[in-house]
Amino acid sequence: MACGVVLGESWSGALADQVQYVSDGVGTADLMKNGSGGVTLFAFDVGQSLPESTAPFDAMVTVLEGQAEVTVEGEKHCVKAGEAVLIPSHRPHALSAPERVKIALTLLRAS
Repeated sequence: MACGVVLGESWSGALADQVQYVSDGVGTADLMKNGSGGVTLFAFDVGQSLPESTAPFDAMVTVLEGQAEVTVEGEKHCVKAGEAVLIPSHRPHALSAPERVKIALTLLRAS
């Protein structure tokens, strides 16, 4: 998705402007990726979700606009714009969008 961000080049601006909503879907934009992790933006339409999974990365979900429900090891967190949830590596987690929501997902490889 060409929103102005090119992997490996510097940029500045509002994170929420770098990813677009997709009707009945999930828009994505990679800001950076390397062997140690990355930052990916997601724009979830109402009712969209990411199913429960685990990852070998520590993760931080930061809500940029709207509100998300993030479940970590069975505990549900209602997270709104400006808030974040930390998810330790190898812990089951899921995300659902009761309303349109944009998030930044930061992944760092666990030691």
